[in-house]
Amino acid sequence: MTLLSTPRSAVELAGKGRPLKEHLFRIALLCSLAIALLFLAMLIFYVVEQGWPRLNSMLWENQPSIRRPETSGIQSGILGTLWIIALTAVMALPTGILAAIYLEEYADKTKWYNRLIELNISNLAAVPSIVYGILGLGIIARWMQFGFTIMTGAMTISLLVLPIVIISAREAIRAVPPSIREGSLALGATQWQTIYRQVLPAAVPGIATGSILALSRAIGEAAPFLMLGAATMVRFNPEGVWSSFSVLPLQIYTFITRPQPEYAVLAAAAIVVLLVILLLMNSVAIWLRNRYQKRW
Repeated sequence: MTLLSTPRSAVELAGKGRPLKEHLFRIALLCSLAIALLFLAMLIFYVVEQGWPRLNSMLWENQPSIRRPETSGIQSGILGTLWIIALTAVMALPTGILAAIYLEEYADKTKWYNRLIELNISNLAAVPSIVYGILGLGIIARWMQFGFTIMTGAMTISLLVLPIVIISAREAIRAVPPSIREGSLALGATQWQTIYRQVLPAAVPGIATGSILALSRAIGEAAPFLMLGAATMVRFNPEGVWSSFSVLPLQIYTFITRPQPEYAVLAAAAIVVLLVILLLMNSVAIWLRNRYQKRW
């Protein structure tokens, strides 16, 4: 009886101890989340409070000015940012998704060059953004003679976010259950029909989330544009992909460095506009994810 009761008591003690550890771990996670959200709320409240006097129509209707901060705007920065993000999405997203499809569905993992490609993609995702700025300056702007234009900036930022898009798309495709592929192939569909009609629709939520997060990183980058020589006080809107441009992060940086206190208020208002654009992009990703998750 003693030999039988001892293991039972040990199991009971382990069963009692395990929920306690899980409970403490859950409390630690919730505390970490609460601290992060608290600091984020404090940051947003501070920025909105500082920039509230300039959150009016003049902010997005007027061009930047170095002499009249009370009437200065950020219209050229907003349009330049939208141009860069739109071209980046057009160039980086299809390329990254197609590369992810090849690496997950077609590539032979035993081949050395496929392993080399995967290794380089993982390494490129960790390269600092300033390195991509140097690459864009030396190759795209000078060697390809594209100059300091929107096309140069968009190509540079596309190279920056491309590894992130590939990695996130691969994870989303890998998460699709193998039974979907096997069922489609068993019914006579080709491999490409299976990928196009079954795998990709099921992977859309993860692909969309990863793509929007990659573009969200791109929209806040300033270092590559500083290396590319993008103007900070452009007083005209870009008219095409070969126009000079400015972006909101550069204009915010310029406003912060000005000695007049009015420019600090203007910079805070510009930060609020940048946050609104980011929230709109993330809202689109959430909407796409929820829409396709209901189907699958």
